[in-house]
This record gives sequence, structure tokens and C-alpha cells, in this order.
Amino acid sequence: MVSSSPSTTPEALIAKRFELLTLGDELLLGLTANGHLTFVGAQLGKRGVQLARNVTVSDEAVVIARQIRESLQSADVIITTGGLGPTCDDRTREVIAEVLGQQLVFDPTIEAAMAERFNRLGRKMTLNNLKQAYRFERGEVLPNANGTAPGLWVEQDGKVLCMLPGPPNELQPMFVEQVIPRLAERGLLLAREAYVQIRTSGIGESALETQLQPIFDRHGSALSIAFCAHQGQVDCRLSSPSGQLSEAQLDSIAAECAQLLGEDFMCYGDDSMAKVCADLLRVQEKTLAVAEAATGGMLASAFTDICGAAKFFMGGVVCSSNEAKMTLLDCPECLISQHGAVSAECAVALSTGVAETLCADYAIAITGFSGPCAGTKENPVGTIYVALHAPHGSWSKKLSYPGPRKTVKTRTVNLALDWLRRELVRSSVGRPNPARRLTAMQ
Repeated sequence: MVSSSPSTTPEALIAKRFELLTLGDELLLGLTANGHLTFVGAQLGKRGVQLARNVTVSDEAVVIARQIRESLQSADVIITTGGLGPTCDDRTREVIAEVLGQQLVFDPTIEAAMAERFNRLGRKMTLNNLKQAYRFERGEVLPNANGTAPGLWVEQDGKVLCMLPGPPNELQPMFVEQVIPRLAERGLLLAREAYVQIRTSGIGESALETQLQPIFDRHGSALSIAFCAHQGQVDCRLSSPSGQLSEAQLDSIAAECAQLLGEDFMCYGDDSMAKVCADLLRVQEKTLAVAEAATGGMLASAFTDICGAAKFFMGGVVCSSNEAKMTLLDCPECLISQHGAVSAECAVALSTGVAETLCADYAIAITGFSGPCAGTKENPVGTIYVALHAPHGSWSKKLSYPGPRKTVKTRTVNLALDWLRRELVRSSVGRPNPARRLTAMQ
């Protein structure tokens, strides 16, 4: 057993080596993106651990065995993903048992859980599913509430092996709810988050560092700073690996940075822009609707991904054709004929129309040429018009985003969300602003 150490410090974690082994031919063939690295790396990073490496291997037993033996020589904690299912190409459990010299034993409790799940779904459990009911003779089971393959946990010779199923909807909650607490109990992770993260929008990485540098300089080497840029956003992580700065001091520094940034400050932690807007809408008891001609429902999807969206999100209309704009949102035909469907006038009309149709306080409309086809001399590919309707008026912005279609759509949605966020922040004067709370530390 790995000894527990509740007082684990960031420096002590540096000596522990974590490796992630992602298994599956589908990863190597490019049929499935390796989102496990992004997720697991981020979750461990929050608790003061950086993955030493990620190795992706095929489903071949000899390849898996060779990599497990190598990782056992170099790593203290090995996390595997995939290969725990019921089919013939799922070999992780059997290969690792052989490498460790452990027997696999049948566990009736796992079988009962699988049978109950199949009954609940109205499906018949086939015999090959029973291979998932085997566990290590000197190991533990990590229950899987969202699938049939449980995770497996083994501690042997001072090493920790954690085996997780491949589907993200199964792996992610298991990792957060079961794996992270187990690792923290054994002193392999910090019991709390290792840093305070400030999420910003509308300011570049270099400009952000320049603006905050005077605050950073006052704390010298006691403060560690790291930046991470996303599309339309930049995160700034503040930590104190030496332990010279307390959690309360880091909170105070982050609050000072947020105050200096003004509207460019988005939130603490890692909430999405849509989540920040949703919280502001809820606090102000306002509602939102969207009309999308160029982004195909991406903006609406960003809001419906949030639990309880129906309390503030009235709905969205995807209106690609002119007929849909006129029929569903009462956009005047003469306006489209005079100014075109890709115009500031049309965008404003759509935002007003969807706000009235769905009885919303705020509305966003997007129309444009996201490419690579269409476009005109006046409005080439990448030209987008975004309109914002608010209780006190409506406005439009013209954007120029040349590039691949998916990139244009993503950048447009990010800008529309940020515009809404800033408008909601301005209207929240005198009200509690959820974006100002240190939710990352709660």
C-alpha cells in the first residue's frame, strides 16, 4: 500500500512519476481523438501533478505487455484507458494480470450490476459480457455507473495501477469521483487544487502578461505564473510551488488581477463562456434566445449543454434559408432584397425577431458566409454579422474571419458569447456578479 500523507506539498509530488497509457487501434488510426490525455492531464494538473508522458499503443497483447513492463520500471502511478470491454480486442485486464503475476477472479457483484443495467435498458446480456466480471485477486473494483465495464485498481510493489474504461462518459466521472480521491488519500495528489486560475476573454496572451506584471513582480519567486491560450480566451494560473504563499494569499492576488482586468476578466476556474453568461442571466432573472444562419446551432448547443438551461434559455432558431428567416422570425422580405441576408440590417432584424417570437429579454443573431463557398465582392468568405438585442436596444458587429469553416464558426460563437457577457456585466452593476466569485477554491 502507498502510505497516506495529508500534508503532501507540491515539492513532494515532483518526485512521483505519473504515466498515462491510452490503448486502442482506433486512436492510432485517427478514428477517435485522444481526449483522455487532455482530460486526465488537466485533472491531475489541478492537484499539483504533471503527467510525465502519455503513450498510445495498439490492442495487441504483446504490445500492451511490453509497455506495461516498461512503465512499471519508470512510473509510480500508471493509468490506463480502454480495453476493459466484452469483445475479443479488449485485452487490458488479462495482459496486466499476467504481467503482475496475479490471478483474475470472478466477482458475482460485478455480474449482478451488469445484469441490473441490461434489465434497466431492456436489453439481453450476452455471455461475452461476463469477461468484464473478473477482477484482480489482490485488487479493487471501481464501480461504473454509466457502463458495464468497471474500473480496476491494483497496488503492488509500491506501484499504483488504475485501469479505466475507454468511453469518456464512463471514464470522466469515475476519474473525478473515485480516482482523484483515492490518489489524494494516499498522498499522491494535493487534497485541494494546486493553483488559482483566472480566465480572461478579449485580451491576448502577451497583453495579459504585460498588464498583470506589476502585480506579479511584488511577489517575486514565491509566485509561479503560467498562461494557456485558447480561441478567444487566455487562462492565467497562479501557484506557489514552494508553499511560501498560502491559499488565501493566492486568492487575494487573483482578486487583485481580476479587479485590474475589468471586463476582460471572465471568471475564476474553468467555466465556459456560456456558463458565465448563464449565471449572469440567472442572477438578473433574464432570458435569452438565439437565431443562427451561419453557425448551424453551435451557439444554442453551448447553452443547452448547461444543466437547467430551460430556466434562462428560451430556445434557438437555425434559419439558413431566406424563407426560414422570413417565415419563422418575420424578417421583412424587402429588407433582405435591399440589404442582403448577410448584412447588419438582417442580423438586427433576426435578433429582434427571435427575441419577440420566443419572448426573450436578450437575443443573439448570427448571419454570414462561413465558407468555403458563397461570399460576394462586398462580403467575402469569412464575413459574419453578429447582432445583440437587449432590453434597451439592438446593435450589430461586422467580423472578418478568413479560415476553415469550422474555425470561422467557432470564433464567431466565442465573440458572440463574449459580447453578451460584457453586456450582462455592465447591466449587473449593483447586483451580485457570479463571475466575481472564487468558485475554483470553493
